[in-house]
Amino acid sequence: MARKTRGFSDKLPSYGDAEFSKYLRTVFLKSMGYTDEALERPIIGIANTYSAYNSCHATVPTLIEAIKRGVMIAGGLPFEFPVISLHESFCTPTSMYLRNLMSMDTEEMIRAQPMDAVVLVGGCDKTVPALLMGAASAGTPAILEVTGPMLTGSYRGQRVGACTDCRGFWGRYRAGEITQEQLPEITDQLGPTPGTCMVMGTASTMALISEALGLMLPGGATIPAVHSQRLRHGEQTGAQAVALANSGLTLDKIMTPEAVENAVRVLLAIGGSTNGLIHLTAMAGRLGIEVCLDRVDELARETPVIVDLKPTGEHYMQELHEAGGFAAILRTLAPLLDTEQKTVTGKPLKDALKAAPEWPQSVVRPLDNPLSSEGGLAVLRGNLAPGGAVIKQSAASAELRTHTGRAIVFESVEDLANRIDDPDLDVTRDDILVMRNAGPVGAPGMPEAGYLPIPKKLAQAGVTDMVRISDARMSGTAYGSIVLHVTPEAAIGGPLCLIETGDRITMDIPNRRLEVDLSDKTLQARAAAIEKKPARPTPERGFARLFDQTVLQADKGCDFDFLAGK
Repeated sequence: MARKTRGFSDKLPSYGDAEFSKYLRTVFLKSMGYTDEALERPIIGIANTYSAYNSCHATVPTLIEAIKRGVMIAGGLPFEFPVISLHESFCTPTSMYLRNLMSMDTEEMIRAQPMDAVVLVGGCDKTVPALLMGAASAGTPAILEVTGPMLTGSYRGQRVGACTDCRGFWGRYRAGEITQEQLPEITDQLGPTPGTCMVMGTASTMALISEALGLMLPGGATIPAVHSQRLRHGEQTGAQAVALANSGLTLDKIMTPEAVENAVRVLLAIGGSTNGLIHLTAMAGRLGIEVCLDRVDELARETPVIVDLKPTGEHYMQELHEAGGFAAILRTLAPLLDTEQKTVTGKPLKDALKAAPEWPQSVVRPLDNPLSSEGGLAVLRGNLAPGGAVIKQSAASAELRTHTGRAIVFESVEDLANRIDDPDLDVTRDDILVMRNAGPVGAPGMPEAGYLPIPKKLAQAGVTDMVRISDARMSGTAYGSIVLHVTPEAAIGGPLCLIETGDRITMDIPNRRLEVDLSDKTLQARAAAIEKKPARPTPERGFARLFDQTVLQADKGCDFDFLAGK
């Protein structure tokens, strides 16, 4: 049903005289060359996340021009506006530290400026959840357009791409298999075009999750950044934003509890990033929807991994796009999904298949021939992680799925960096590397430091995987037998702060256990001793203080407590 758009009559500045406010606004709009006729159209905001620091968003200016074209074709008037842009490789201590700030920026700019609908342009990891978190809180009709993945490169006849192959080459370099002189030639090829990582990293995961949620037009998750099809999709997105403005369809009517469960299923089936679970939890949390870790694990038990993509499989995003993109996943996974859920088209999710052709392909497996019989993620619990911990089981070594070993403890990211390659470090391949104080509060910002490197002396001896445990995160492009998001984190007194080098730890993925072989009495005694130590220093001002005082734990999405919906 059509609604009356408010255009530039909406969200007037407070001068005490609404008519004067509108009159003054018109003066400044006309100073930019707009006619009265143009100003009567529905206003479509376009959140511009371009930044010279953000290679994933290098194509944003061209993409925005396509979106604007679509808005005008459909009878709207586009207005782009800047919001914070985040790139994982250019933000210290981590882009996750600034995700909530970007979400607040997005929310407040949508609230403050007149727009009947908004197009959210994201790409690199944290930008997509930040934009959607802000838009969900603002309550304005919104639609997502992502920049899209890179194309692959070639190194001496080997097809390569960011950033799973980045980690593989770096591991070989640390092991002495690759020389310093070879690195420039390798780095020339790992990121050959603009766009997001072309494997199932966090960016690809969030794009597919967003399409599963119905927040993006069909097909948008996988189109490569440099393809002309991406621009056509942007034009269609601009036109659909005008339709959203006229219908008033807001994110709370699309991102329902059932749609969120669909997204969890997709996350598990694609072998998606562990980060995806944190971001989805935060996005849903803005609308008061809980993502329960126990329910996630129940779904993991019955949802197989069906997408053959690095780091879980062998292919890249370009092959997934050529195989049909999200539609191929949806077609296979449909029996496990609620396909009646509404999307930004105003139609149910199942309608995306009506216009999607099907052809033989090998990237998306059938349910009866999956890559893995269980979902990509597993939730572990025990006396080491009473609030839960997450492992990307689809990227873990088969021989380490059940493992008991001696803990080798690192106090922080800095301690790890200082000691991991010490030739005198007392460590064997059967030990378990433990890093703490790298969670939301402790780091701060929960950096992607959970991909603990193999100690150099072991790497040079041929060791390629070990059990590693931390309260940090890990890039979706990474792989290995790595336990992450241990909750509660060490910095706020979680059991991880009680572990000492030499303690025996058991990780048991099939039985979902993460235990340290210590009695409750011993753990209580260690906790009492820690309580007598001086409290950790806390930030005194600015965003650092806000973050420290209000950030939630990983199982709640690491959002700020005052931003979460009720």
